[in-house]
Amino acid sequence: MPTRKPEKLWIVDDDQSIRWVLQKALEKAGMDVRAYEFASDLIRDLNDADVENPEAVISDIRMPGMSGFELIKEIHSLYPDLPVIIMTAHSDMDSAMSAYESGAFEYLPKPFDINEATELARRACSINKVKSGQVAENAPLDSPQEIIGQSVAMQELFRSIGRLSKTSISVLITGESGTGKELVAKALHTHSPRANRTFIAINTAAIPKELLESELFGHEKGSFTGAQTQRIGRFEQADGGTLFLDEIGDMPAELQTRLLRVLADGEFYRVGGTKAIKVDVRVVAATHQNLEEHVKNGTFREDLFHRLNVIRLQIPALRERDEDIIVLLNHFLAQAAIELNAEQKRLSNEVSDYLQTLEWPGNVRQLENVSRWLTVMATGSEITMEDLPQELKQSDEQKASNWEALLFQNLLQRLNRGDTRILDDVTPKFETIALNAALQKTGGRKKDAAELLGWGRNTLTRKLKELDAS
Repeated sequence: MPTRKPEKLWIVDDDQSIRWVLQKALEKAGMDVRAYEFASDLIRDLNDADVENPEAVISDIRMPGMSGFELIKEIHSLYPDLPVIIMTAHSDMDSAMSAYESGAFEYLPKPFDINEATELARRACSINKVKSGQVAENAPLDSPQEIIGQSVAMQELFRSIGRLSKTSISVLITGESGTGKELVAKALHTHSPRANRTFIAINTAAIPKELLESELFGHEKGSFTGAQTQRIGRFEQADGGTLFLDEIGDMPAELQTRLLRVLADGEFYRVGGTKAIKVDVRVVAATHQNLEEHVKNGTFREDLFHRLNVIRLQIPALRERDEDIIVLLNHFLAQAAIELNAEQKRLSNEVSDYLQTLEWPGNVRQLENVSRWLTVMATGSEITMEDLPQELKQSDEQKASNWEALLFQNLLQRLNRGDTRILDDVTPKFETIALNAALQKTGGRKKDAAELLGWGRNTLTRKLKELDAS
C-alpha cells in the first residue's frame, strides 16, 4: 500500500513562540511544515523554482514589513488557488471580515485551539481549487456598530457570515431579543454583492396589522381612507439591496401569503394597484420565536418558512458566551464616553469577575444600557461593586450560592493573562478563609475548629503558622 504524502504547509509569524507551537503541533499531526519569520522570505521561496510549493499557508496579520493582507495579495497574484489561513488576535467582526475580503480561505483567532488549527490546516490542504474572492481590502462596515466576540460561538458566526459574503441567498437569523440580530443582518448586507445598494430594516411586530401591508408593499392614491398620495413601500425602496424583516414570526397570515409571492416571483402589487411591480430584493428575516412550532400549530406558513430558512444563523445568548462580557463592556463603556462626552470608566477586577457570573436576560442590549448607566452614575473613574445598579446586585443568599462561579471566573482570568501554578497562590488563600471562618464559628476554640474542617489538631496548628491566619 503506498504511503500517504504528508500535507505541505508553510507558516509565517514574527512571534517565535507562535511559530514553534504551531509547527510542532502540525508536524505531530503528520504534516510537512516550514516556518518563516518574515513574509518576504516566504514569497522568495514561493518564487524559487527549486522549492516545492505548499498546499496551504498560515499567516499572521500584523508583522514587520509585509502584512498578512499584503501577503495574501502577493500570493494570489502568483497562485490564485493557494489557500491562505489568516491568524488574528482581534475579536471584532471587522477583523474577521477583512480576512475574508482579502481572499483568506479561513481565519484562525488567537489564542487558538491546537486541534482546531490542525483540522483547519488539513482542510485547507485538501482544497484543490479555492476562489480568491478579492474585494476592496479592509472595507469598513457601513455602521459604527460592531459585532464583537472572541468566544467559539461568535467566531463560528463570523465564519458563517464570511462564507455568505459572496452570495445573495436568503438567511433566517434566530436568537433571543437583544442578541444583535439586526447587526448580523447589516453585516450580511455590507459584505455582500449588494453592499452599494440600500439596506432597509422593518420590525413587523412594531407596526399595526392594518398598516403593515402598506408599509411593505406601498399603496396607490385613494386605495383606502386616508391614502391621499401614492406611497412607495419598503420592497420598492430596497430594490437591488437588502430588506431585513425583524420578528417575522409576528407577521399576520394574510401578509405571509403576499410575502411568499414576492419571494417566489419577485413581483407584487401595491395596495389598490393593478400593475405588477418587479423587484430584486434579498430578504433577511429574524425572529426570537420557534418558527417550527408556529408551522406545526398553523400560525406560520410552512412554504414561507422554507423560503426564508435557506440558511439559518443562530446568535448565541450572552450567558452562552460569558467570555465576551468584559470585551463587550469595555467596548460599550468607550462608546458611551464618546456619546455622552464623559470620562471613560474602567471596571475593577471585582466587578469584572462578578459581572461574568450574571445571566444577562436582556443580552447585549442590556449590557449596552448598563454601560451607559455606569458612565453617568459611577462616582469615580473605576467602577466598584457599590456603583452597580440595584437590579444587578444579588442578595446575601444569592452571593453565598455564587462563590463557585466567582472562583471559576477569577481562575479563568488568571489563566487568560498567562499566570501559571495558580493553585500555589489560590490554595493558601482558600485555606486561610476556611480556617478563619471555622475559628469565628467556634469562638477561637482550635480543637472544635479542626473538627469542623476535617483536620487534626496538629494540622490546624501548623496551618495557623504557615498561613499566618488570625
